[in-house]
Amino acid sequence: MKKKIVINGREIGDSCPPYIIAEMSANHNGSIERAIETIDEAARCGVDAIKLQTYTADTMTIDCDNEEFILRGGLWDGYKLYDLYKWAETPFEWHKKLFDHANNIGVTIFSTPFDESAVDLLESLETPAYKIASFEIVDIPLIKYISKKQKPIIMSTGMASEDEIHEAVQAVRSQGNDQLILLHCISSYPTPLESANLKQLPNLSKKFNSLTGLSDHTLGINVAVTSIALGASVVEKHFTLSRKDKGPDSEFSIEPDELKRLCVETNNAWKSLGNEGFERDRIEDSSKIYRRSIYFVKDKNVGETINKEDIKRIRPGYGLNPKYLDDLIGNKLKRNVKRGTPTAWDLVE
Repeated sequence: MKKKIVINGREIGDSCPPYIIAEMSANHNGSIERAIETIDEAARCGVDAIKLQTYTADTMTIDCDNEEFILRGGLWDGYKLYDLYKWAETPFEWHKKLFDHANNIGVTIFSTPFDESAVDLLESLETPAYKIASFEIVDIPLIKYISKKQKPIIMSTGMASEDEIHEAVQAVRSQGNDQLILLHCISSYPTPLESANLKQLPNLSKKFNSLTGLSDHTLGINVAVTSIALGASVVEKHFTLSRKDKGPDSEFSIEPDELKRLCVETNNAWKSLGNEGFERDRIEDSSKIYRRSIYFVKDKNVGETINKEDIKRIRPGYGLNPKYLDDLIGNKLKRNVKRGTPTAWDLVE
């Protein structure tokens, strides 16, 4: 069992309920009022944390019209990178108000920084943890800068090769930070169900000796719930108040009713896992008496020999175990028995 990691007083680990993160991302649609409402609704749905993304268009890219700066295919086909990030950014000046609001209503808030200036901002707000995005897993200088803060890190692994994940993990641990959770992630928006590849979860855990979780971009909640059975300790899901209010991430985000069900169903899935081993739960004790055992099915007198037709393996289970059937046949009775009497060794000579 991997060690537990604590974020803002909440333990995360194999023996803890799943940690649910509502990713706001760009679903504020450029409105700080909507951002606050999204935080409120996520808290009502029962999440453990709300997560932001901390960048500006200028910290992500440059304003350039060259072909390689234009997105081709997918949800954002035709967008210039700079314009997309300008549309989707959560302004730095919003962050204090959003952090203060979340803290005031008692829900954990942290963010994904995309450069060192974002880390500095989040440090000034006393963020309890950091998220590293899949696209930034190759930014080793940024990962080291974050790791030096000695706070828990949740890292998505979308698009990354085994070597790239290894290098990123080593970058964290090289700074003396062992508070790392790796999220399995498929960086496709939305991710087709058949591409979810949840069997990677236990492989990540084994390869990198880390707690694991899922950053889920599939539609609905089925994949997220299933991930719990494969060892996910964390589930991150993009969240919007309404997909009808179109935004950069709305197409692959879940709405409040879905988020509520996600919180409930992932917790139920975790409760159902139990423990390895053959020790039976005492809840089964009342059922044991209805297993088969050996009963007398004829009236018999003292001194008579027990024949095959005198006894039978039936329910309930108050008689001798069925495996003793042949051992009973041929024995003589020490006292009279009635039909429906459970067999017992003190009844025979």
